[in-house]
Amino acid sequence: MPRDLDHVGRILEQWARERPDLDVSPIGVVARLHRLAAALTDELVAVYAEFGLGEGEFDVLATLRRSGTPYALTPSELGAQTMVSSGAITKRVDRCLERGWVTRQVSATDGRGRVIALTEAGREVIERAFTAHVANEHRLVAGLSATERDRLARLLESWGRSLGV
Repeated sequence: MPRDLDHVGRILEQWARERPDLDVSPIGVVARLHRLAAALTDELVAVYAEFGLGEGEFDVLATLRRSGTPYALTPSELGAQTMVSSGAITKRVDRCLERGWVTRQVSATDGRGRVIALTEAGREVIERAFTAHVANEHRLVAGLSATERDRLARLLESWGRSLGV
């Protein structure tokens, strides 16, 4: 009985036929992960949009919220924790400032420095958005058992470490 191949499986079959001299098996992992990441991003962004958030705004607000009281970080701390450039942080923070979700204050320890702090409105929106986000992620991984999720998380962590990410 022929196997029901996914899109990547069909690509692998084609390459095996056309380039039997190459081991194309990594495509089975990388291409599937790439396609899955794109699909997951679409699913995540849809939930953020329900709260008027884009990915960047969600990332800033969630990072401030998980930092704990007083829910404030310097722009460089935000950049390090979100893994984006200082320019990207500035744009994201500016969008959050416009919506009243954060403030930009002078640092209490360094008069030249600034601190980005979550406002009450920002905290309210991220509380609701994060609750919905976690429920969405549970939905997205529901097709895997708890053991499979744990195994996959450990494999991805190991792979990421080997690539320095």
